[in-house]
Amino acid sequence: MSGEVDLPNDQSQAVAGMIREELARRRMSRQKLADDAKISISTLEKALSGKRSFTLATTIRLEQALDISLRGARPAVASANAGLAPDHLGAYSRAAIQWLEGEYLTLRPSFEGGEAVYAYCTAIGWDEGASHLVFRESSRMDGAFTQSGAVSLPNQSGHIYLVTNDHGQHRMAVLGRPTITGELYGMLCTLQVGQGAHLTPAATALALINLARVSEPAFGRIGPDHPKYGEYNGHLQKIMSQGFVRFFPS
Repeated sequence: MSGEVDLPNDQSQAVAGMIREELARRRMSRQKLADDAKISISTLEKALSGKRSFTLATTIRLEQALDISLRGARPAVASANAGLAPDHLGAYSRAAIQWLEGEYLTLRPSFEGGEAVYAYCTAIGWDEGASHLVFRESSRMDGAFTQSGAVSLPNQSGHIYLVTNDHGQHRMAVLGRPTITGELYGMLCTLQVGQGAHLTPAATALALINLARVSEPAFGRIGPDHPKYGEYNGHLQKIMSQGFVRFFPS
């Protein structure tokens, strides 16, 4: 739109950092924010990725949608720790973990019972403002429960942790190092929704497979009659049968 004023590049980057933090904290999708702010998802995605600057008009709309001030965001200050995750996440460098960045087909047993497999997408990438890996789920049937958060890689255990911390309420996936064919196998510790507002602690097998290795991926609740069921269920059975996780008593 002609006449729109772009924010200075450093301020635009600071605004992008604040928006990413708010999206993660609120577990809000980018599409939902774009809809609330009455801007296109393309405009939001390009500004968040740094491909274009936020305009003043767009920033005001986003402030109204989030009910916070964004124009007071302070530009990030470069430091000797740039590209290095904080100690509480494992103090890993981006160069050392770039192999983990990407989109993953994510599989777990369906909490609705039966033999079905629940399939969705998890994206893992580096957040420049936070200086560590972050993850975000998508393509979930139950979109209201989409998770996002920080990625921890401590040297001591060699495992990968995907952690959601929503005002002290935690949900965590624990994944082993990749297999020789690249799969990440582990377990998910979360809360299962019951009747009304009742939540029950639950743990189950979890598999992440790089989407680039999956032919024609399918998402949602995959039952035994689905063409992808054998492949998907095979990953979950492998986790249990080959000792990638243990549930006690066994």
